[in-house]
Amino acid sequence: MENTDTRPDADAVTAEIEHPEVRTGSGLVRGRWHDTTAPGSGSRGNLRSAAFLGIPFAEAPVGELRFGAPVPKAPWQGVLDAAAFGPTAQRGDPGVTLIPEPSVPGESTLNVNVFTPSPQAPAAAAGLPVLVWIHGGGYFAGSPASEWYDGRNFSRDGVVTVTISYRLGFDGFGWIEDAPSNRGVRDWLLALEWAQQNIAAFGGDPARVTIAGQSAGGGAVMTLLGMEKAQHLFHAVYSISGALADVSAARSEEFGRRLSSELGVAPTRAALGSLSEERILEVQKKLTAFDGGDMGDIVENGLPLGPTVDGDLILRPTPESFRLGIGSGKPLVLGATDDEFSMATADAGRAMALVPTGMLLGKLGVPKQARKAYLAANADVRAKGKARLAGRVLTDRMFRVAILRIVADRGSAPTWVYRFSWPSGTFGFAEHCLDVPFFFDCLDGPAMEPLAGPNPPQALVDEVHAAAVAFVAGGDPGWARYDEAAKTARVYDTPSRDEADAYASVRALL
Repeated sequence: MENTDTRPDADAVTAEIEHPEVRTGSGLVRGRWHDTTAPGSGSRGNLRSAAFLGIPFAEAPVGELRFGAPVPKAPWQGVLDAAAFGPTAQRGDPGVTLIPEPSVPGESTLNVNVFTPSPQAPAAAAGLPVLVWIHGGGYFAGSPASEWYDGRNFSRDGVVTVTISYRLGFDGFGWIEDAPSNRGVRDWLLALEWAQQNIAAFGGDPARVTIAGQSAGGGAVMTLLGMEKAQHLFHAVYSISGALADVSAARSEEFGRRLSSELGVAPTRAALGSLSEERILEVQKKLTAFDGGDMGDIVENGLPLGPTVDGDLILRPTPESFRLGIGSGKPLVLGATDDEFSMATADAGRAMALVPTGMLLGKLGVPKQARKAYLAANADVRAKGKARLAGRVLTDRMFRVAILRIVADRGSAPTWVYRFSWPSGTFGFAEHCLDVPFFFDCLDGPAMEPLAGPNPPQALVDEVHAAAVAFVAGGDPGWARYDEAAKTARVYDTPSRDEADAYASVRALL
């Protein structure tokens, strides 16, 4: 007998509730609900977050598409199951990431992950504010497939989060004579275009997109802020420990020719495309390995793989763009930890003990005329030994000096500055990456204790995360803007405080 009951099947209703579906411009995707944590507790909350993982925004960059500009993903039939992270550009264990960022094998590496409390387009009112996250890793490592980047607690607080994957290293940024430049940057742009076109379907508002990132990701969002061709894709920027690359065209080409020569092929798409990914990575690692030479030179020039001033996408060095007013209408939060790279020197105290302080500072690139003032301004760090002093110099030269220069370059543009000063229970200082779980409110994530110690303060997590939510939602993190009169910055510690001229100890290096 034919079943004429038109009521929805109970199992089907349950499946729809547990596995929300959203129609994107390329097709239907099916996600999963995740638990959030209750504010201020780290325990399970009452609200949930829908996660849609590994949604391709571009075709796999392989075969004829390798070393090309990203190509938007063609439509698919049926439902794409978005229950697991997609393939990552990072291969294997690069041995450098402090954040647990797994590598996922596969070819379709250009994908996004979406976390939303409302996996449906709003019926009438505007959608929720959107955070787009770009991971770090020195432009050659890192991946978005990390539980530290799970946007569940931004969902809890009314923010839709998107994390993106992009090509790394030589595939993403290396010079090839007949290939488009800045392929990794082009991946960022296409991912942001995807968000503009699709985020409303996930409950987000494309008119309220904040781009954010840490380390190389923090540099990435600063690069985008200074790009004329990116201005329509976002409305605010949050840069955590941003490391600008601004590789010169000449340096990029020199490295590309050197890598091709080492590989024994012409620097063309066809020749390089005939080689395995593993072979190119092997030579890339060899040519970028740090051999213990002049650390000051590494700090000054950085690595040769990263966003390049190509005259096409990136017309000029980013600070120059800021001085011209590019991005001046967009709110910006930027800051750094107090001792980003002190881990790099932490075990070198005995080796440095016999090195005269002046010689050590010279090796690290501190000009002779600045040394006396710098040592006086950092007497507390100097008292902790030469290893800590060296780590602070690296931190200041690579990150904290740039902050002061950027706020000066932006002039009266809306800018907020912070310092993250809370010392890790493991290292005794605020090291690189420590503030990321505070930003995402994910103290329940894996591998927390090795970086933060056994009892990181949830109250400080709540404070950092709430400021991030306030900025994404309303364009103001909740403390005074930075200006040249007061130079006020938020200092995150226990307790936190607003401090005038909070970066005074850096000024001798300007």
